[in-house]
Amino acid sequence: MIYTTLDTFYLSHEQILDSPSRRDGVDENVESLLRVYGCELIQECGILLKLPQAVMATGQVLFHRFYCKKSFTRFNVKDVAASCVWLASKLEESPKEISVVLQVLWRMERRRNNLPIEILDLNSQKYFEMRTALIRTERHLLKEMGFICHVEHPHKFIMSYLKALEAPVELMQEAWNLANDSLRTILCVRFKSEVVACGVVYAAARRFKVPLPNRWWEVFDAKWSDVQTVCKVLAALYKQPKAEYVEVGRSSKSFVLASKAWDSPMDTQGGSLKRVTNGAAPVLQVQTTSSLDGGVAKDPTFVEASNNTKSSTVKGGRKDLEEVRGSTSNGELRGDSLSGKEKPANYVEDGAGDRSREKERDRSKLRKRESGRDLDAERERDRIRMRERDQDRERLREKAKERERESGRGKEYRHKERSRDLDRDFEVVREKDRHRHHQNI
Repeated sequence: MIYTTLDTFYLSHEQILDSPSRRDGVDENVESLLRVYGCELIQECGILLKLPQAVMATGQVLFHRFYCKKSFTRFNVKDVAASCVWLASKLEESPKEISVVLQVLWRMERRRNNLPIEILDLNSQKYFEMRTALIRTERHLLKEMGFICHVEHPHKFIMSYLKALEAPVELMQEAWNLANDSLRTILCVRFKSEVVACGVVYAAARRFKVPLPNRWWEVFDAKWSDVQTVCKVLAALYKQPKAEYVEVGRSSKSFVLASKAWDSPMDTQGGSLKRVTNGAAPVLQVQTTSSLDGGVAKDPTFVEASNNTKSSTVKGGRKDLEEVRGSTSNGELRGDSLSGKEKPANYVEDGAGDRSREKERDRSKLRKRESGRDLDAERERDRIRMRERDQDRERLREKAKERERESGRGKEYRHKERSRDLDRDFEVVREKDRHRHHQNI
């Protein structure tokens, strides 16, 4: 049993070798290939959705953690990859609508299968199936994680390590690329982020031939054997061929969950046991025998005879039913069985049905009355709103007229002031001219 706690989802090498997929017969190379394929799907989908790199990194870590607890034969890798992208976008606070995510996944699937590109109809049955599979797989992810989805990436440790070592920019970029590629391997579930960061820094430094201090990894609480393991896993990753999809489950449908819980109905043991699905959990339905059989196997001749008897009984019942249907409305045929006889003690007249129908009619009348009251109240509220709106409009008109009157008064006052100024200036000029005339005389 693998227990999940906060920030401590790490497995040993023996636990990884005994994964659920290996127990179901999946080869080690096939499992590694499917892991890389699922991570590439997550990375490509995140790029098309224009999500930040942190979302793709978180989605890939969730993908590896899920398949450490579940098998590739039970859960389709495409469904899980799509759900990891959708869940990681919400965890990293960059959510996308489910319709947008499914449109991108639909386009990717058709392009990978060399099919003509078509827009997914949001009202189609295919969209409903994809949406249901995505939501169900996300629930499985959260259940297996115990709703603990905390992820710590090695990228932040890489930058702090290289800045402390005063490394060049090219080395930082190479280490960053190696950290992104390490997410396609199982390093995120084997070692802590600090150890992965040390291995990535060492691999990048060897590639650029940059010397590092002696026993520098001890400063970051890492072991030399773990650093070498990280480098070996990265080297093996670059030697693998291009990842392709390999069908290992029972269903080859794209974006449809291949879990046992949603398999089609199947018959086993000659039809005595049937699997009935209710959308999630399987329910086993066993065919029961009647009380007359007693559970004893019947002879074929007796079975045929009993079937003939049953068919004749059914025919007779149908004939009686037709006679009853053809009787008059006063119910003469129906009353013949009890005519001239005393009614049994436990006989109850059929009055409950009439009472229930009467109650139903009363309830319908009450509902109509209540709906009529609601309609009247709504109409009254509409009239009040219209009256208030008219009052507001009238107030606005009055304010506009008041402003116009004020503006008119201001213009008249300014005109009078201007005329007074002109008269005053004219008087001054005239006095000056009179004074000048007297001086000339």
